[in-house]
Amino acid sequence: MDASEAPSDSAPSDSAAPVSAASASALVVLDRRVGGCRACPRLVDWREEVARNKRAAFADWTYWGRPVPGFGPSDARLLIVGLAPAAHGGNRTGRMFTGDRSGDVLYQALYDVGLASQPTAVSVDDGLELYGVRITSPVHCAPPANKPTPGERDTCRPWLVQELRLLRPTLRAVVVLGAFGWQAALPAFAEAGWAVPRPRPAFGHGTRVTLDGPDGPDGPDGPDGPDGADGLDVFGCFHVSQRNTFTGRLTPGMLRDVLRTAAGVAGLP
Repeated sequence: MDASEAPSDSAPSDSAAPVSAASASALVVLDRRVGGCRACPRLVDWREEVARNKRAAFADWTYWGRPVPGFGPSDARLLIVGLAPAAHGGNRTGRMFTGDRSGDVLYQALYDVGLASQPTAVSVDDGLELYGVRITSPVHCAPPANKPTPGERDTCRPWLVQELRLLRPTLRAVVVLGAFGWQAALPAFAEAGWAVPRPRPAFGHGTRVTLDGPDGPDGPDGPDGPDGADGLDVFGCFHVSQRNTFTGRLTPGMLRDVLRTAAGVAGLP
């Protein structure tokens, strides 16, 4: 692996072939490539600085200090899209939403609706499993002040596009956390083969948008076709940031409702 590798638009085929060991292996390879990316100098400098100058509470940790890949099974039917790893959360532990208060809220809700094996996420070896769900983000490096630039978002987008292409055979629903994630995800859906309406739908908590697959709603792979393989329902949800959860803008019940609805659409128990 060349550690200087940057995202590339050369991705796996768009064909919605059945999930196989080969496609699962391709996702593992993609995750490894994500972990070696150094495409955004500001983010590289910041994530590594944080890993050196640790928070006192985590002084005995060896920080991950690299881009954080997606987490969850290769045959996920539901995808959760966040914003970016937290400096002392994912950037420390190496796993999405693991080791920070936002993750505490998210994984508790996933556990409550039957999509996670346990309600907490503290480290990569804590035994946590997700059931039919994968978690990713449009920016894989921890950004200063939790604010990636538009340029960093766009540079990172090919990773999300490739991940979506690999997940497409089974993916049926997506929950996007926050307006930034929404703005970043919609172009990625389009590049990965789904039809995004124009003008693009605005973000809102509880917003639901159905995207047609490459063959349209009535084609063999569209949501109304005989196979129903490629239609995608996208749900908006306020981000699980401390600002939102501490102020009550996003309550645990609100989060559970969105996750439960999206899981039902995705065909998860």
